[in-house]
Amino acid sequence: MIAFLYAVAMAVLLVYGLNLLWLSLGPARALPEWQGPESDDATAPAVTVQLPVYNEAHVIERLIDACARLDYPQDKLEIQVLDDSADETSTLADARVAYWRQRGVSIRTVRRPTRRGFKAGALAYGLERANGEFIAIFDADFVPQPDFLKRIIPRFDSPDVGLVQARWGHLNRSQSWLTQVQALALDAHFCVEQAGRNNAGCFMNFNGTAGVWRRTCIEDAGGWKADTLTEDLDLSYRAQLNGWRLRLAPDVEVPAELPANVNALRTQQFRWTKGGAEVARKLLRRLWTSSQRFGVKLQGSIHLLAPLVFPCILVAALLHPPLLLSSESADGPGQLYFTIMGLGIFGFVGFFLAQVRAQRSLKKNWARRLRLFPVFAAGMIGLSVNNTWAVLQALVGKQTSFVRTPKFSAEIFSAGTSAAWWKSRYANTQIDQMAWVEVGLFAYSIGGLGMLMAAGVWTAVPFQVLFAASFAFFASYSFRQARLPH
Repeated sequence: MIAFLYAVAMAVLLVYGLNLLWLSLGPARALPEWQGPESDDATAPAVTVQLPVYNEAHVIERLIDACARLDYPQDKLEIQVLDDSADETSTLADARVAYWRQRGVSIRTVRRPTRRGFKAGALAYGLERANGEFIAIFDADFVPQPDFLKRIIPRFDSPDVGLVQARWGHLNRSQSWLTQVQALALDAHFCVEQAGRNNAGCFMNFNGTAGVWRRTCIEDAGGWKADTLTEDLDLSYRAQLNGWRLRLAPDVEVPAELPANVNALRTQQFRWTKGGAEVARKLLRRLWTSSQRFGVKLQGSIHLLAPLVFPCILVAALLHPPLLLSSESADGPGQLYFTIMGLGIFGFVGFFLAQVRAQRSLKKNWARRLRLFPVFAAGMIGLSVNNTWAVLQALVGKQTSFVRTPKFSAEIFSAGTSAAWWKSRYANTQIDQMAWVEVGLFAYSIGGLGMLMAAGVWTAVPFQVLFAASFAFFASYSFRQARLPH
């Protein structure tokens, strides 16, 4: 049974790794370049910019200011601050809205009677009151450049293009190992996964922010739905199944902040993972019964089922020591089994090559950044506990609320200790229950490491060390942040 479960887990990881290998060596080798028409103010369509916010006191002013400075014909642009806040964010937002309205910007605050539907509900409520033919969306921690719309809108050069998604940048990439690990993961997502699928003519997804939708596409696909935690992924697939094309604009970067708080990261990852699994439950059948070609269905399935990677990582970590120790006894699997399991190295190569391809395509100190790959690998493995719990909840259909990721602003990050992020009322530095599970798994991994070394199974030692370091990575962050002064 141990050998069987381990083989299943490794098979799933191999498929995912080989897919990254194929994307890296094939369709993602060159990022899509825009060579279409340029922006023309005379024919510019009407655009509504939506800013869904909830208790974002540290970043709301910066967000509104950045969007008010968008270089776009003022008679074709309106900005909606979709404010669901229950703190002074509303007061700050109203003041900035009044400031920019006095300067001729068409901007207003839109507030709902209740937070029903959370972000999806706010976007739907705003859409009913929007005038734009196109809808741009920015989360509170994003800072679009003034030329964003002029670079994005021309890419709707065909009536079937329903969305153009920009690439995320990182305002606080170098703040800590935690933020650097996230940056590497997001770079690979945009430059390999998103770019590769886009180049191959397969389904990609809206990332919830830093993108522009064609309004008729949203409406034709059924509008925003709050029945999953990833309303962006859900709408993306419904739109593409209705015949719309989604396009990536990797040359347009919109900087944003990465969670510096490990609890905030766990919350974000839980939401993304559980939401992705919920969308898979909702739409996989519809994908396979559609008229899409086989390659689109296959790539879409790998995309939607990606959350299963985390339970498989956890299974591999738990079964690695007993399986390898059993190889020393007559009761364990034979040499052929371990030879086949050795094929998993190709999945690991794909995992690594995706990082190489992403950083080389960005051409920014890519070799130096790749030195962090061991830390990145440890971080991804370390998330397996938190994200496996998310997948299990999705599989049993447990409903959970949309929990926002707190933002603290880059200005606070770069300030002195007196303005440190952990002193914000939004910061949760308490030790998460997942940290205790990670401590247990660290101890288990160390015990397994000692047994493997005692038995002389030296080939298994490097991966066992990686497992131990991975669980220690997130657990140690939790305990360190819990000791920060308030």
